[in-house]
Amino acid sequence: MYSSITRDIRVTIRPTYLVEQSAPADNHYVWAYHVRIDNAGQQPVQLRSRFWRITDALGRVQEVRGPGVVGEQPVIKPGTSYEYTSGTPLTTPSGIMVGSYQMETGDGETFDVAVPAFSLDSPHQPIRLH
Repeated sequence: MYSSITRDIRVTIRPTYLVEQSAPADNHYVWAYHVRIDNAGQQPVQLRSRFWRITDALGRVQEVRGPGVVGEQPVIKPGTSYEYTSGTPLTTPSGIMVGSYQMETGDGETFDVAVPAFSLDSPHQPIRLH
């Protein structure tokens, strides 16, 4: 698991390689990632948008931006959490993701919450010892 805190908002990520959806012979590797967002702050926040930077094992970068997550823009009240699962495919057997969520407070202030960098690892990644 990977975790980070920005302004009393904790983001925890748990990636999982999806064997049944992957086809290594076709250079198709798929991961799910489960996200939990905990609000330890004093006021509710609404998740307005997301940003992801996905880098594959060859260093190719893909950026994804959009409103909310999984079609929702949840309001997360103090002392509560929001969880969702999404996924990403790659053409290489490993990669890394990092990103941020834009949050909005009840008074209209927006701020970015860091999503920690997390590894996308599959059993098909060759191990090299230096």
